[in-house]
Amino acid sequence: MTKANGYSPDAREVDAALPESALRRALSGGGLIQNISLLALIIVLAFLTIYPLLMLLYGSFHSAPPGMPGEFNLDGYRAIFTTSNFLVLLNTIGISLAKTVPSLVIAVLLAWIIARTDTPFRGALEILITLPFFIPPILTAMAWGMLGNPQVGVINTVWRWMTGSEGALINVYSYGGIIWHMCQYSIPFLFLFIVDAFRAMDPSLEESSRMCGASRWATFRKITLVLLLPVLTSSFILSFIRGVESFESPLFFGTPAGITVITTEIYESINHRATPDYQYATALSFAILVSMFLLVVWQWGVLRGRSFQTVTGKGFRPSITELGPWRWITFSFCILFFMVTVVLPVGQLLAGSFFQFFGFYTLDMLTLDHYRAVLDNDEFWRALRNTTMLGFAGATTTMLLGSVVAYISVRTRWRGRLLVDVMAWLPWMMPGMVLGVGFLWAFAVLPGPIPIYGTMWALLIAYIALGTPVASRVMMGSYHQLSYDLEECSRVHGGSWLQTMWRVVVALAWPSFAVGWILTFFMIIRELSASILLYSIGSEVLSVVVLKLWTDGKAEQVSVIGLMMMLLVILFRGIQLKMINSRISKL
Repeated sequence: MTKANGYSPDAREVDAALPESALRRALSGGGLIQNISLLALIIVLAFLTIYPLLMLLYGSFHSAPPGMPGEFNLDGYRAIFTTSNFLVLLNTIGISLAKTVPSLVIAVLLAWIIARTDTPFRGALEILITLPFFIPPILTAMAWGMLGNPQVGVINTVWRWMTGSEGALINVYSYGGIIWHMCQYSIPFLFLFIVDAFRAMDPSLEESSRMCGASRWATFRKITLVLLLPVLTSSFILSFIRGVESFESPLFFGTPAGITVITTEIYESINHRATPDYQYATALSFAILVSMFLLVVWQWGVLRGRSFQTVTGKGFRPSITELGPWRWITFSFCILFFMVTVVLPVGQLLAGSFFQFFGFYTLDMLTLDHYRAVLDNDEFWRALRNTTMLGFAGATTTMLLGSVVAYISVRTRWRGRLLVDVMAWLPWMMPGMVLGVGFLWAFAVLPGPIPIYGTMWALLIAYIALGTPVASRVMMGSYHQLSYDLEECSRVHGGSWLQTMWRVVVALAWPSFAVGWILTFFMIIRELSASILLYSIGSEVLSVVVLKLWTDGKAEQVSVIGLMMMLLVILFRGIQLKMINSRISKL
């Protein structure tokens, strides 16, 4: 029996489903090759997850910067418990909750519109709704900084021209600005989780409620939402964690307004103090990691012992609600979301790239100087080359590692598969800023013959660690869909294990691998929080260069680079959609 909403069978269910073939016996027999392979995989995963975690704990007690001699004390933790840090914690939790709750409500509404109504052009609307998730947050943050600046922002300039008012309509440098920008990424992120859950739900459960006299609202509240509880709680926790780890929004909109959250506090304590306070930053990072773990434990407690089976062996089609004239209202709502989250910020980047000064949009200010400045900037070309190399190498390595982890977890009975799965999933609880601090310590204390600190390898390893949970989950979903009889049939007809893997498993799972590869590539090109801590001169990536240009007041050059990054996003998003459509057509 298949279970909906990201549920995966436990070890006993998998064992019961596996046929007793020669291949299966070989994998479960504890042979030398198996043990060596499993040990090697555990060592790799331990280096990517356990090692930086332990070094994070080590650094929280160490008084000196990474790689320097010092003493062990509790000064870092003592520094956490201050009135100012209590306010930082309240800011972080409050902002994350304030963006998660409305984002979840809107994402559920959008998912219901796309999956369960007769709204026109739902296929195209789904693509438009998810597009903001793939745009690097640093780009839209800078665009909204130009749109919503209270003095010279485009929106406020137009507002003053239309109304004659001297005040500002919006001010992005505020709590509202931070929450608004975070929502633009949280809503499509949550939508991706929820829309398939709506599609996978058996409509007979809701029909039974309606036949018993319940209203549509009562059915939606007592049946639909309850059956969606696993995906809703998972989505809520993941969105909340992403809110806690958010860096771009608080950095761009909170710092000018004097609003500090945990990620910007960690960043400031390392990069913007006369004497960097690594012990304090590390202790704060470790405390946040523990808090994230407690959140996940809470989620397990909420769902323990409850059944949420919504997909059975019976065939069904999701019920479609006919909205009548209201379908154009839901269509307009989806288009409005796309216009505000994509068209406005991208349009601002386009306009800003062609005018001499940000905020002065007259014909005599048109220029191509910003394009020339960017194309003549050696640092930009170096960053573009580094980002491309890290994207291709990181996405490929991460997906290969995730494929191996997923195969061992789903299609074998190896005794260490649960440990492998947990280790691969661990970075999901570690915000990029926290993982970056952990790797700072991890690379600094490595022996001299292993020069990782300050090199491209440091960024590559961090990207692999951050992407492994996504890669393994994507491939697990693919492997769960493959019948075990396919491998058995190959073996019965004389195929070796390698031939079976290449011609059966890899061939059938290839579309998922390609989709996961592109998702991981997107993650790498948009990553800033870990990159800003681990880069050095010569290993800059595009997100770091864009941040440096913005800090130097070169918003116009930022617009040019932003448009180039957008072209890259559109290119790979198109490839991803082609892969998905190709996969669907073969089902």
